[in-house]
Amino acid sequence: MNKIDLKRHAGDQPDPLEQANPMRLGTRLRLARQTRGLTLKALATAADCSESLLSKIENGKASPSLPMLHRLVEVLGTNIGWMFEETDSEEGIVFRAGTRPLISLDPLRRGEGISLERVIPYSPGHLLQCNIHHIEAGGESAGPIQHQGEEVGYVLAGAVELMVGERTFKLSVGDTFVFKSELPHWYRNTGTERASIFWVNTPATF
Repeated sequence: MNKIDLKRHAGDQPDPLEQANPMRLGTRLRLARQTRGLTLKALATAADCSESLLSKIENGKASPSLPMLHRLVEVLGTNIGWMFEETDSEEGIVFRAGTRPLISLDPLRRGEGISLERVIPYSPGHLLQCNIHHIEAGGESAGPIQHQGEEVGYVLAGAVELMVGERTFKLSVGDTFVFKSELPHWYRNTGTERASIFWVNTPATF
């Protein structure tokens, strides 16, 4: 259950290729590590994670947290988008309601209750990263995280608490935010119902 869970909205049949994505993530991570001549131990040390966990991730048996992914790609000189890179839909412009896949990281750890609905696919040529963050009641993002770029968000549903640097903001439906990604940031659902945030990052990192 601690693998990356890729699924479509209820009522849609899962795509077998999407179900294979956890293994693809591990394969790409191993490829990037070997291309740079790093041993498993060397990468684990540089990214501040355990060698055993990294081995499980490379074999598709475990999923990394978002902060860990950021550390790994920084050491490897790549970006998180490349780890999840996929081909655009046939049209490559319009992505219909009910067809956008959801991705959940760390279902058994601190990111519990968080799923990302992809608005822009992880594929070459996109300057923006855009997801709808769905946060179940009591859910919170793993963090804080920091990276290059800028963040913009719009609260679609629910009540959330956004922490940026040393400041905390209570947000509700219709509230928006913008901040530099270099500032430590994370969030949590403070309500009793599911919250959703339309979230854009630039440049694309995930």
